[in-house]
Amino acid sequence: MVSFEADTPEINDAIDTGAFGAFLRQLCKNRLGTLGGVLVVLIAAIAVLAPLIVTHDPIQIMVGPRLAAPSLDFLLGTDQLGRDTFSRVIMGGRIPLLVAFASLGGALAVGVVLGLIAGFGPRWLDNLLLLIFDTIRSFPSIIFALAIIALLGPSLVNIILVIAITCMPGYARVARTQAQALQSSEYIAAERSMGAGTTRILAVHVLPNVIGPLVILVSMDVPAVIATSAGLSFLGMGVRPPTPDWGAILNDGYSYINQTPWIVIAGGIPIILATLGFTFLGEALRDMFDPKLRKDL
Repeated sequence: MVSFEADTPEINDAIDTGAFGAFLRQLCKNRLGTLGGVLVVLIAAIAVLAPLIVTHDPIQIMVGPRLAAPSLDFLLGTDQLGRDTFSRVIMGGRIPLLVAFASLGGALAVGVVLGLIAGFGPRWLDNLLLLIFDTIRSFPSIIFALAIIALLGPSLVNIILVIAITCMPGYARVARTQAQALQSSEYIAAERSMGAGTTRILAVHVLPNVIGPLVILVSMDVPAVIATSAGLSFLGMGVRPPTPDWGAILNDGYSYINQTPWIVIAGGIPIILATLGFTFLGEALRDMFDPKLRKDL
């Protein structure tokens, strides 16, 4: 059995002894976490280097090789318009990753700010923000996304906006709970007695303790966001054609699945690998940084 652990002195010496090196060594002890990290880095690298990897123009329509089987010229065959499926899969990874990081990054930033305000603000403001959070979370995320995109129209910006809005309340509630738990701590009281303002307390003492659990939640939400983005594209409510996207590739191949199943397979495997990679990595981060949730306790 292949071991993912960094056992040899050469590898241990090569890893920096700082915080990042300690993180890597701890991650290497978790085999699924290491596998997830490798998958995430590989998928991200392919998305960044996609223009150098593709063998054909992913949006070029070719009359001759329509629905062609995989070959040396077209590694994953072609779709109903003669476009190279391999090139479309490689370039299509950029959209889900962009949607995931942009939407979750925005949701995290807004959620932390609103959560800290709710946790340290007056009672009436806390109740108002909680009402807003609960109202947004009361709608099923997919139904909410479909309704908003139907009103605003399908576009990449609208998808990012909708996903950010649906994810924000969860992060805000976690930030609020953590802030309220820290509000009564002794070092916060000491800071107040020394004349520190609320802004300084939140930025210096509360935020560093709140951001850790939220980053773990974000890493575990990435697979769901990728699946949502692909699902919207599959339904025709994602990015506009002919932009390559994994969900759009699944939609193109679904109509011809009995004749050319390799298109659906080619579009589905990257989604599965991305989901597994971020899930394994998120669970490893949870086990490393949140001992209360460790599986072995």
